[in-house]
Amino acid sequence: MSDAKVRLYVDQPLGPGQPVRLTQDQAHYLFGVMRLARGAAVLLFNGRDGEWRAEVTEAGKRGGTLTCAAQTAPLRRPPDLWLMFAPIKKARTDFIVEKAAEMGAARILPVQTRFTNSERIRQDRLQAHAVEAAEQCGGTYVPEVAELAALDRLLSDWPADRRIMWCDENLLGARAGLLEGAGAIEARGFEEAPSQPSPGPWAILIGPEGGFSEDEQARLRRMPQVVPVSLGPRILRADTAAVAALTLWQSVLGDWV
Repeated sequence: MSDAKVRLYVDQPLGPGQPVRLTQDQAHYLFGVMRLARGAAVLLFNGRDGEWRAEVTEAGKRGGTLTCAAQTAPLRRPPDLWLMFAPIKKARTDFIVEKAAEMGAARILPVQTRFTNSERIRQDRLQAHAVEAAEQCGGTYVPEVAELAALDRLLSDWPADRRIMWCDENLLGARAGLLEGAGAIEARGFEEAPSQPSPGPWAILIGPEGGFSEDEQARLRRMPQVVPVSLGPRILRADTAAVAALTLWQSVLGDWV
């Protein structure tokens, strides 16, 4: 079997000798675009069973079959980290979802805030972007992209044990770090903060281009799970802020450490 040059996400079980039927779109991509033929190798993953090397056993214009040969990587789950962000222009929202999948978010939650510019999203299209990002970056896990939900409703049912790294634009240029803020939360009831806060569960909250409303800011400050942080001395666009925040969290508490 030749070296595999293509990775493909499939929503089917993977295992030794397991046949995998291709959809018409997948067959077109493998045989029409990538010009694969019978005997070619493809790397498959489904977000559950790790990565598997498979061989093309049937190739056609409208379909085909791959047969799993051997596992090439185990399932690698990301940290228990959610990314909440207010949708912006279409291409920049796509960018946020793609980068969140590449950088190790376990779940992606678009949220409707007071000043959110976009009132609707195409959840299926954004989920497809997450799949493509996982295919390209070598991931074996695909984060769920949730439907657009009101921030107020999410916060009303917020889990008591999931902390929120709130990227607060009012802290522009301030020395408000994740490590210090998280440590202060964990130190409540103790003599001093631990040297390294617990890595999860967490969420990151990125605001809309117009910022959070005064009511939203006041509510976040009242929540004991919230850790307000600064993303530096310059105002960042929402898509840049998402990448910066994910980088900050992963380098302090995530699987980059």
